Amino acid sequence: MAFGVGRALTAPLAAINFILYLISIILAGWAINKSIEGKYIGGNAATQFFLPLAIIAAVVGLASILAGIYHLRVYRTDSLSAAHASALIAWLLILLGMGLAAKEIHVGGYRSKKLKTLEAFTIILSFFQLLYLLSLHSGILGPKYGPTYNNNNGVGPKAGDYGTPAATAV
Repeated sequence: MAFGVGRALTAPLAAINFILYLISIILAGWAINKSIEGKYIGGNAATQFFLPLAIIAAVVGLASILAGIYHLRVYRTDSLSAAHASALIAWLLILLGMGLAAKEIHVGGYRSKKLKTLEAFTIILSFFQLLYLLSLHSGILGPKYGPTYNNNNGVGPKAGDYGTPAATAV
């Protein structure tokens, strides 16, 4: 992943992840709403732990995708660090959700098709979030793969460029 994919692969992965996270939020919200109303959606002992974690992981993942889209728009080092950190947190949360989804599948029992779909999306999202994280990580490698200031061989800021207009005036 870290050998030249950078910006070209990050945008399609962000789009795929955005759609998958949106579907996961909808499915997890539906399941939580039905369980609050007292309607039986199936599941087992792991479901009560899986659903809140799935919706939290999906919302954090959606926020990480929005940070990544902002990074792709401005393509600077500071936006890269924010996008990379939020993508890492989202990946770790979706890994927790994947573990609970695997446990829920392993325990078995009746589960509705929407709940099975949410479990499948959580497992698939853990893989796609890893790919997205690695494509963002390729931006750290240097001037050929990511955002740099492109002077002094990519080391340090340009003369007079310290981030904000007020800082450059000083």
